[in-house]
Amino acid sequence: MKKVLREALINKRSSLSKEKAALKSRQIFTELRATTLYKEAERVMLYIAFRNEVHTEEIIDDLLQRGKRVFIPITVHSTKAIIVSELKNPIEDLQPGNFGVLEPKPEAVREVDPSLLDLVLVPGVGFDKKGYRIGYGAGYYDRFLPRLSPDTPTVGLAYQLQLVDELPIDQYDYPLQYIITEEGIRDNRGLYGIGSDIE
Repeated sequence: MKKVLREALINKRSSLSKEKAALKSRQIFTELRATTLYKEAERVMLYIAFRNEVHTEEIIDDLLQRGKRVFIPITVHSTKAIIVSELKNPIEDLQPGNFGVLEPKPEAVREVDPSLLDLVLVPGVGFDKKGYRIGYGAGYYDRFLPRLSPDTPTVGLAYQLQLVDELPIDQYDYPLQYIITEEGIRDNRGLYGIGSDIE
């Protein structure tokens, strides 16, 4: 069932034009930028967008301009693990890696422990009202998220069309605390616009 749902959600996301994806991504960033979590975070991990995911280039630039430390995931194909690496200069540090996603060049890998992070922005193919997500099926984030400090907020970035009422989950699935779409903020209880420590 997950495979069929994953394909359907990928197709929905792929149907967005470049213009609409860019517009919605800017709206999502506006929602994110207004939160206390974003304003107060000093060490933020986020993904490099591909396959029509919510864009993150503007977020990365904003964080660096604010003097924040930025971290990105490096996927280890053999173990399905994620390494956290600090990103200092997107133009100089990055090159195409696994699946064509931009990743740090070998000389630009600056690995840190996940416990250092104080905000993690998470990609996904689909999300439900309880904060569960579905990815591409390799389980990278399912292995990674439990390694974070319990105090580290996790926020899924998604277009509204990626939200479903309920996803099929198993024991390894890990719910996110918040989801932000172009229509607002949803906490993991499914309440729109509510989240005492995010707004």
